Amino acid sequence: MIVARTIQELEGVIAGSCVTIGNFDGVHLGHQKLIGLTCRRARALGLVSVVLTFEPHPLRVLLGRATPPFITLLEQKLELIAAQGPDVTLVLEFTREMAGLSPEAFVRRYLVDGLNVRELFIGYDYAFGKGRSGNYETLKTLGAGLGFRVERLEPVTLGDAVVSSTRIRDMVQAGEVWEARPLLGRFYQVRGEVIQGHNRGGKLLGFPTANLRLVDELVPQTGVYAVWVEVDDAVLPGVANIGTNPTFGNTAVSVEAHVLNFKGDLYDRDIRVHFVQRIRSERKFESLEALRERIAADIVLAGRILEEPEAHPAGTAYASGPTTDSGGKGR
Repeated sequence: MIVARTIQELEGVIAGSCVTIGNFDGVHLGHQKLIGLTCRRARALGLVSVVLTFEPHPLRVLLGRATPPFITLLEQKLELIAAQGPDVTLVLEFTREMAGLSPEAFVRRYLVDGLNVRELFIGYDYAFGKGRSGNYETLKTLGAGLGFRVERLEPVTLGDAVVSSTRIRDMVQAGEVWEARPLLGRFYQVRGEVIQGHNRGGKLLGFPTANLRLVDELVPQTGVYAVWVEVDDAVLPGVANIGTNPTFGNTAVSVEAHVLNFKGDLYDRDIRVHFVQRIRSERKFESLEALRERIAADIVLAGRILEEPEAHPAGTAYASGPTTDSGGKGR
C-alpha cells in the first residue's frame, strides 16, 4: 500500500480511481466493509483503490483537546487499513482552511482533480464541507455533473445496534473489551514503550511487570485483564493491571503487564497489549501477602481464559502454556 500525505503526490499519476473517504477511527467492521467494497470494485474496473482519511482528526482541529479519546492513532490506523488491501491511502492534513471549503470545492480539488475519481463509496452518515453541509445527495448531484458514481453503504449492525466508533469507545471505557471484539474484528489493543516502574512487581511480589508509556489515547476501565502481549513477532499470554495500585497509595494511572512464559529484558522495547477480558476491578489489599495471593489467582484465571479458542488473537502467532513466574525485566 502506498501512503501519500499530500494530493500533489498523486496528481497526474492516477488515471482513474475508486475512492472511499472518512476518518475510520478504529477501522471497525463497518469501515472494513466499506474499504473492502471499494477495493473489489476497483479491481473489477481496473482502477486504483484509494482510502482518503485525515490527520489530525477533524474534531481535534475544530474542538481542540475537548474531544473523546480516539480508538486508533494514525500508525495503527494505517496498519489496519493496509490489511484491507487498498492500493493507496491518502492522509490529508486537516486544517481550518479545509474545513471552510464548500462541498463542491472539496470534491473538485481532491476527488476530481487530484484522484480522478470514477466511483465513490461512503458510509451511511457521511457529511463533509463547510458546516458539514455536504452529504450523499450533494455527492450524487456533483457526481452527475463531474462524471463519478456514488454508492452509500447501509449501516452495519451487530446485536440490533449499529457498529460505530462511539459504541466501541463506550465499550472499551466501560471495560467491556470482550464485547467490543466482534465490532472491531479483533481485540482492542494499546501499545507503548516499556519504561522503568517502581520495581515492586518483581522484587516485592514475585510477579514482574512491564510498565508502559502509552502511545494510545483510549485506555480501558481500571481493573485486571486477561491479555495477549505482543513482543516482536511473538504473542504471549499475560495479565495486565490498569489503575493506580491503591495498595501502595499511588494516584497516577498506569498500565502494567505480567508476561507469562517470557524471560528477557523488555526495557525500552515497544510492545502491544491486546485486551481479551476484564477479570475484576482494582482494589486495595490489606497486606502484601493478600495482594500476592490475589495476583496468583488472577494469573491462573487469565491462563484459563486465554486457553479458550475464542480468546486467541486473530492473525497472530500466539503462544499458550502454563502460568509461570517469569515476566521479563521492565517492572
